[in-house]
Amino acid sequence: MLHRTRFIALALLAALVAALAASCGGDDDALTIYSGRGEALVSPLFDRFTDETGIEVDVRYGSSGDLALLIEEEGDNTPADVFYSQSPGAVAFLAANDRLDAVAAETLEIVDPRFRDEGGLYVGVSGRQRVLVYNSDLVDADELPDSVFDLTDDRFRGEVAVAPENGSFQDFVTAMRQIDGEQAAEEWLAGMAANQAPAYANNNAIVEAVGRGEVPMGLVNHYYNFRFLEEDPSLPSRNHGFAAGDTGGLVIASSASVVRGTDRPEEAQEFIEFLLQEDAQTYFAEETFEYPLRPGVDPPVEVTPLEDLRPPAFDVSEGTDLRGTAVLIRDSGLQ
Repeated sequence: MLHRTRFIALALLAALVAALAASCGGDDDALTIYSGRGEALVSPLFDRFTDETGIEVDVRYGSSGDLALLIEEEGDNTPADVFYSQSPGAVAFLAANDRLDAVAAETLEIVDPRFRDEGGLYVGVSGRQRVLVYNSDLVDADELPDSVFDLTDDRFRGEVAVAPENGSFQDFVTAMRQIDGEQAAEEWLAGMAANQAPAYANNNAIVEAVGRGEVPMGLVNHYYNFRFLEEDPSLPSRNHGFAAGDTGGLVIASSASVVRGTDRPEEAQEFIEFLLQEDAQTYFAEETFEYPLRPGVDPPVEVTPLEDLRPPAFDVSEGTDLRGTAVLIRDSGLQ
């Protein structure tokens, strides 16, 4: 039965890649960007880039993992010029498979070394922290745990929502495998499954469920709750940060890369530099509530400054086993 399930999963993946490939012929008159970041979130930035530079863009949206697999499948024939990834694992996968070219040194140097590739193949453009969102009407803040590993305790049975198929959750599990070890990650996933952690489709769904009291708490990225509170300040949802150094407080950076073989290398570099200019970085802080990674640009007023966070160290270049993480999550029963 297990072999049949894996066969079906691989067949579905192949069909998805083929479908994406069929829709991604590219526009010869435009810079082609494969974006793992959602259209509603970043399309205003793409429009602004075209307005400022006159460079037209052809944007193909999808999950970062799917788009990375698509670029690998397309190989030297990919129409992609830029890969804009929400997931560090997806971009590290492409780097490991020799599908990226170096970002300009002066662009790389804009951000802290921990948010850029040592070999220059990708650069972080905005960041978000993993947190535990909770309903303050249902949960006493003093009773919240210091470590994400405490969430497998019996007292949290059925109370902590997760999004097993979400890219950020998978990045978090990939980081846990590296930081805490394969066995610890496997045991944590099994513990969450045994604790009957409710599964949702994504971070938005979790924050919505917490806000209406459907579930007391859930694991998400920090900025989702701020977006909901901006629309309705009366919501009882609040963010809880884990203790310094705990894997639950991982900081994840979205990143941009030049796809190897592009025939628009100068425009690709210009786009990546644009994402790190002050105006674009201010957009991330004010419109999406993310951490700007350019020094000197203020973060959202609601969040702890990036320099005051103490997240665990995570080597993005080692987080390339996307399929392994997906299998680990699936086999835990968490889905």
